Amino acid sequence: MSRSPKSSYDLVLLPGDGIGVEVLGEARALLDVVTEHTDLRFALDEIPCGGKYYIEHGSQRDWPEGAEERCAKADAILLGAVGWSGPDGGPVIMADGKMAGWSPVIGNRMKLDLYANIRPVRCLPGTKHGLSGRFASVWTPETVDMVIIRENTEGLYSGIGERTDDRATDLRVITRRASERVITKAFEVSRDRNKGAPGDGKKRVTCIAKHNVLTGCRLFLDVFREVAKKFPDVEPDVAIVDSFAMFVLTQPERYDVCVTTNMFGDILTDLASVLQGGMGMAVGCNVGDDHAMFEPIHGSAPPLAGKDKANPMAMMLATGEAFAWLGRRYGDDRLLSAHRAVEAAVATVVDKGDPLTADLGGTGGSKAVATAVRDDVARRLSC
Repeated sequence: MSRSPKSSYDLVLLPGDGIGVEVLGEARALLDVVTEHTDLRFALDEIPCGGKYYIEHGSQRDWPEGAEERCAKADAILLGAVGWSGPDGGPVIMADGKMAGWSPVIGNRMKLDLYANIRPVRCLPGTKHGLSGRFASVWTPETVDMVIIRENTEGLYSGIGERTDDRATDLRVITRRASERVITKAFEVSRDRNKGAPGDGKKRVTCIAKHNVLTGCRLFLDVFREVAKKFPDVEPDVAIVDSFAMFVLTQPERYDVCVTTNMFGDILTDLASVLQGGMGMAVGCNVGDDHAMFEPIHGSAPPLAGKDKANPMAMMLATGEAFAWLGRRYGDDRLLSAHRAVEAAVATVVDKGDPLTADLGGTGGSKAVATAVRDDVARRLSC
């Protein structure tokens, strides 16, 4: 169905817990900058959610009644982060056994059919990486530019399992339908990227699996090989998950687009964030055919809340990815320009090296970093 640019875009904002509230506040201020310097308009619907909400509202729900429908009506969703500490210091667990915050995150992924979790992994010029407490530029933009895509609606997150006093099981569900569409998405992303793997320029999709042991991975790989035949211009590649965990850090230049199942992808994308300076720079794009939700992947980090220490760049980049998705969906060049401005602004601040938060080797606060990015976005949009 063809779509035309809208006069106003409906965005749901899900602040969540901890630093999620703070970084989403900075993203909201970024939206204000975009509307100030363009004729884009956004109608914002902020919905409280998460572990703290669950505690404060009588331990009944982790977000308000009707929140699901409000999310379904939105053009896009921006999520901060969820997760709060219970009395025992662990996560808040709801009566149904799920972590408080499940509804806005995994619930949205499943109910809105956000089947592809797309995570770009790029190393920006000037990025410093913390290894063993020391900062150094180990990886460079010339070696790190990949996208990791994980299936987002099943696998070990299917929610099917049982527990007794002596045993607990989690059922890993891998289906042909879910595998085929996320693998197809990976090949489409590779085909549409301007360049392939940094090492050789080849368009390549790497299937990450444990097919030497797991039955579900053998089905996933079988489907991968079937889909690959439809994309003769993209090279298919296969990696066993444990070896990939080593090679993604030692040979990142080999990878263009990678695709895998839900839990493997969850772990590997956090690992790969090291290549881009840590999870304060990493974005998760939860995308389906009709809905999308964008988030930083760093979590709620309750110990950092209220201390002006959180890196806001992942949230701002996530907002930029929302602009890009909406821009392509509605054919709106204004949104695509806003996306480019956000990406360039973050890159400029990182390359300049000041201000940066502690996770990138700097001494700046969250607000100072966010302000620097927004000021650069405003300058670019005013040109």
